[in-house]
Amino acid sequence: MAYLVNELNINWRCKPTWVRSSKNTGWCLLGCAIGDIGTILYFQLMEIDWPVWLIMALAIINGIITSIILETFILSKQMELRQAFKTAIGMSLISMVSMELAMNITDVLLTGGAVIKLWVLPFMLFAGFITPLPYNYWRLKALGKSCH
Repeated sequence: MAYLVNELNINWRCKPTWVRSSKNTGWCLLGCAIGDIGTILYFQLMEIDWPVWLIMALAIINGIITSIILETFILSKQMELRQAFKTAIGMSLISMVSMELAMNITDVLLTGGAVIKLWVLPFMLFAGFITPLPYNYWRLKALGKSCH
């Protein structure tokens, strides 16, 4: 029980931890955005008539996959490829899924869903970045876990 209390009572004002968790979140966002936005844009440009929820679900899956691929590539510069892949797979799915959901909910609220317009991208990316950031900070500070 004392361990749990210590995890909850972390210092939320640690600037180096915010910087590191922001960088980690940014790399994850880049990977997720490539797959997510790329999928939505593909369906939009090819005029494929699928239900919005199905396109969004596929976009979330592709976003997670591209995030894992990007993280594996980045980590392979620091460690053996096999270990880099295991580390990337072990990243927090909570963070990635919350990021993906935030981006797609923002898209649905602003455009009706499965529509990419230049003006909506900053809103999607901001929502995708800010949503998992406190969790990533907590995970780094309380558990010492990070993907980089």
